Amino acid sequence: MRPAAANVDEYIAGFPSETQEMLKQLRETIRVTAPSAEECISYAIPTFKLRGPLVHFAGYANHIGFYPGAGGIAEFKDELSEYKTSKGTVQFPLDAPLPLNLVTRIVKFRVKQNLEKKK
Repeated sequence: MRPAAANVDEYIAGFPSETQEMLKQLRETIRVTAPSAEECISYAIPTFKLRGPLVHFAGYANHIGFYPGAGGIAEFKDELSEYKTSKGTVQFPLDAPLPLNLVTRIVKFRVKQNLEKKK
């Protein structure tokens, strides 16, 4: 088990260069899509918060885990059908490009969800 990272840069630096590049792409996509979200480490993985948890992501040996919660997975179920998913998680394989346009739409959806639930 890898030691807990103090920040997202440190977390990403702990992976092989190819995985680092994918994690950086995912991070930047989330940052651009949700510029008001706060970036931190939560549950030992990179997390973005906006009036509560927004999305998390993580690196693994064979995939990038993206955690938009159950609502994010359910809303984009058809578009995520080619990936391994569970209730609140999708796995993007390391041997394929990240679907950054889809990630952008999921993050926008999650921003809307979080802003609406906190009214």
